[in-house]
Amino acid sequence: MNQFDVAIVGCGPTGATLANLLGLQGIRTLVIDREADIYPLPRAVHFDDEVMRVFQTVGIADDLANQVHINPGMRFVDENDEVLLDWPRPQTITEHGWHASYRLHQPDLERLLRKQLRTHPTISEKLNTEAVAIVEGEDNCTLSLRCRETGNVSEVTASYVVGCDGARSMVRQVIGEGMEDLGFHERWLVVDVLLKRPRPDLGDFTLQFCNPDRPTTYCRSPANRRRWEITVLENETNEEVQNSDWIWGILSRWITTGDAELERSAVYTFRSAMAQCWRRGRLLIAGDAAHLTPPFMGQGMCAGIRDAANLGWKLATVTKQANADLLETYQQERAPHARSYIETAMRLGGLINSLNREDALALAASGNEMRSIAPSLGTSIVADTDNVSGNPFAQLTLSDGRRLDDVVGYQPAILTRLPIEKQSHLHSICGEEHPEIDAALSQIGETAILLRPDRYVMAVGEPEHLTARWDEVV
Repeated sequence: MNQFDVAIVGCGPTGATLANLLGLQGIRTLVIDREADIYPLPRAVHFDDEVMRVFQTVGIADDLANQVHINPGMRFVDENDEVLLDWPRPQTITEHGWHASYRLHQPDLERLLRKQLRTHPTISEKLNTEAVAIVEGEDNCTLSLRCRETGNVSEVTASYVVGCDGARSMVRQVIGEGMEDLGFHERWLVVDVLLKRPRPDLGDFTLQFCNPDRPTTYCRSPANRRRWEITVLENETNEEVQNSDWIWGILSRWITTGDAELERSAVYTFRSAMAQCWRRGRLLIAGDAAHLTPPFMGQGMCAGIRDAANLGWKLATVTKQANADLLETYQQERAPHARSYIETAMRLGGLINSLNREDALALAASGNEMRSIAPSLGTSIVADTDNVSGNPFAQLTLSDGRRLDDVVGYQPAILTRLPIEKQSHLHSICGEEHPEIDAALSQIGETAILLRPDRYVMAVGEPEHLTARWDEVV
């Protein structure tokens, strides 16, 4: 029977990202996916600068940057096309070292993630394979796997199992806890089209048409791809709204069959929910298995990638040396962070549906312009959540032109004002040699800062204290 440190059920963006991060740490990882290949049609269409930073850590960001569209932002307009709320996204490079917002074709991302994970000698795959049972033991978990082509059932063991297996997560069912319903339930038709000719008049901004009769969203995707998301009314059936004549009737306000061809249509029930338990013993969940959000902030996939970045180093550390209690910090930190995005998306959904505009407009920083939220992590033993800790640290440029993340890798690091004795287990970088680091430490008034592998600040203070702090936790 094969023995692994970690088994990941599901190889979508969250599972594949987590596998790559574990591969960077040399963790023996098995990735299990019920599909034989990548789903070829569009699904997720947005990610942000923090998530691109994770992709940089994985090793795919530069290739991915050639396949995405930089998003200028989002506008909410009423039935007369008057702007209710403007959410411009910076077109300059942000503190994370990337653009603030990107549009993607999900299969492009998944191909890069799959290609990258196959470069790690400690990662194995079982595709076209379904996890049909998980039995948790004292020292490991036993998974029963069924090949969907042959029907043959085999068994593997893993010290930990992570369910990145979507909203109907089998792993979450084994954990045995339900989902907290946060109150948003709406059916929307998602329509993806391929333009036959350029249509610059459609615009690059995402547009939320807050029409009380038929709320609709327009998304500019890479190349010739465009998306519309259309509210399905209570008296309409899924079959009715997926009829091509019906679809083209709705889209006729913007395009015709002479402009584009249908690539895909699907009815989704947009929901807001949070799993009550993200970890039980050796079982964990991430991505849609742990939380569901309406899509109005484009943060569904982003939340899953943040889960992976948060969980990956903790799993690797526990597997190698640390007390398993470190894994308790995963839900403590990520659940409040994800909930902030979900609740904001729900409020924006209220604006789109013209139901609670005053509350939605209160999101604006001033006038009718919105700013992106940046919540801190929940408090844990590795996130003190003072003014600095529990927040991501900027990706600075070192004096030799290299980016901070490229130098540190997926490892902990101490950034100091003055040289310190080299630590065998902590990467140290001195601000005396790198002006941007010195300036950042001066700005927060600290001698040193301890960075976690996921680029979040663990603690600040004197270098000796930070070294002891890391040793105490891991």
